Amino acid sequence: MISDEVLMLQFQCGSVEAFEELFARYREPLFGFFRRRLNSGERAEDLAQETFLAVIRGTSRYEPRALVRTYLYGIALNLLAAERRRQSRNSVEPGTEPAIDTAADEVLWVRQALERLDTPEREIIILREYEQLSYAEIAELLQLPLNTVRSRLFRSRMVLKGYLESESKDGQSAQATQMANGGEEHGA
Repeated sequence: MISDEVLMLQFQCGSVEAFEELFARYREPLFGFFRRRLNSGERAEDLAQETFLAVIRGTSRYEPRALVRTYLYGIALNLLAAERRRQSRNSVEPGTEPAIDTAADEVLWVRQALERLDTPEREIIILREYEQLSYAEIAELLQLPLNTVRSRLFRSRMVLKGYLESESKDGQSAQATQMANGGEEHGA
């Protein structure tokens, strides 16, 4: 399989097939990135498309200093910030809650706990747990030192764990606490 970075360089040289492959690899992950943060699936789709339009427009400026994945998520974060600013100017409801398709009690319970986090705390957890970015990718994306990412993620997980434990419900505490612990099982 050809790496994302090689595909991006091929796209810079005019390969439509390389762009199509990048699009196929990242369309769904980018849609999910926006869908978890916005109430509108339609707007999430639009912003995923806009991410790729930004790649097309900026292809001549791309330099292979970073992973393509990090480059794409950086564009996505900028588009999300612009969307949030636009929403805050145009409506009283922010519409920035992570959107979840299922109405299961556990999912809603975790979602409510995530919503209680400050935006930076919520964002770092979502980048790690939902987007599955490495610590190094998060550090590059947020322009933070690696150890700062680790400490902020630890603190954010502890705050989330506190919210989840304070409102624990039957059968939900173990799974939700596992997420707050970074997916690690801890014996009681």
